Amino acid sequence: MDIKDGKVKGEMSERALRLVLEWLDQHRDELLVAWQQASTGIDPDPIEPLK
Repeated sequence: MDIKDGKVKGEMSERALRLVLEWLDQHRDELLVAWQQASTGIDPDPIEPLK
């Protein structure tokens, strides 16, 4: 999954995709920071689950 544009490679159920895209929409900025942290060897900060 591309964080910036939500493009998905691979397959998942329609329901799972909807939930993931909703979570991505709610936390995109946090996910980008977490990805940057992980890319530099830093443990990423936790991100709230979908409510």
